[in-house]
Amino acid sequence: MLRFITSGESHGPGLVGTVEGLPAGLDVTLPGIAAELARRRLGFGRGPRMRLEKDELEILGGVRFGRTIGGPVTVLIRNTEWPRWQAEMSSEPGISSKPETKPRPGHADLVGMQKYDTHDARDILERASARETAARTVVGYLAKQLLATIDVFAISHVTSIGTVAVPPDVPRPLASDIEAIDASEVRVFHTETAQAMITEIESAKKDRDTLGGSVEVLAYGVPPGLGSHVHWDRKLDGLLAGALMSIQAIKAVEIGDGLTQARSRGSAAHDEIIHTGEDYARRTNRAGGLEGGMTTGEPLAVTAYMKPISTLMRALDTVDVTNRQEAKAFRERSDVCAVPAAGVVAEQMVAYVLANETLRKFGGDTVGDLVAARDAYVARLATF
Repeated sequence: MLRFITSGESHGPGLVGTVEGLPAGLDVTLPGIAAELARRRLGFGRGPRMRLEKDELEILGGVRFGRTIGGPVTVLIRNTEWPRWQAEMSSEPGISSKPETKPRPGHADLVGMQKYDTHDARDILERASARETAARTVVGYLAKQLLATIDVFAISHVTSIGTVAVPPDVPRPLASDIEAIDASEVRVFHTETAQAMITEIESAKKDRDTLGGSVEVLAYGVPPGLGSHVHWDRKLDGLLAGALMSIQAIKAVEIGDGLTQARSRGSAAHDEIIHTGEDYARRTNRAGGLEGGMTTGEPLAVTAYMKPISTLMRALDTVDVTNRQEAKAFRERSDVCAVPAAGVVAEQMVAYVLANETLRKFGGDTVGDLVAARDAYVARLATF
């Protein structure tokens, strides 16, 4: 079974991601990690910081000669801007040592300040920042490497930004479409919608405002039976929802066509079962590849909904915690829209959950053991 932890702050010297439980023999390369981190920086509407971020990577443990050796894998992502930020910590202007006492609505600032008894929001925002997802992207890369050994592939695409949404009758992309999705400025798999999304972002930027939206994560090749109907805390839909909701600014999660199903009659909501002559299947996939907390063998489909970024150039009303007087929230560097990047992070978190459940079901101290156990399971299913 997998578990991971990340460490580090937004403007600190670096971020660290550690993953425990990976089998030996998994291919891991620095160029592969770097490519995944570059995907996280994609998207129209990102701020100037994305042009500054040049992640310097170092594998500190768990990998030898390009392969995992069974121990925890630890990767350091150095902030190349740290020397400049370090100098600015004690001088104006920039990331100064002056306390930030005017918390931003919608951010972790005020609640974190209350929780940890500090009047400086920077003690909170440095860790609460979505910059932490860079370390999660390393975790996601490792999870995707593991899933690839059993031919499972996770992708993501933007389904809405602001009021602009992909039409519901547009077919979902396949795993092979990931390059086309990443080539889109807004990571949308529908050319006609892309320009409308860009226009929506430009309008918000002109108004000094921000936008949210939604992203769908799809996983192909997932075998039936991952997850559990037996224990509440092993139901896969619950695990996926929890993982996605842990991403900064994600406020809702939908499995399959869950919102539509809530407004439908049962006869129009459920996926009828058929046998193709080779395997069991469903005529439709409204359930998003999950029934009873377990995968069905159909493509997994889960949507995450992101709120607008809480740091606005047009600051909202707040209270200065030093005197409890009305004030305007302080301003930090901000994107107008980070939905395309959130899709990449959502993809990584889904991959992590699936990799964890794969190891829970098939086990194995080596990649060979894992693949052999999966193959034996698939062979058994063929006789069912």
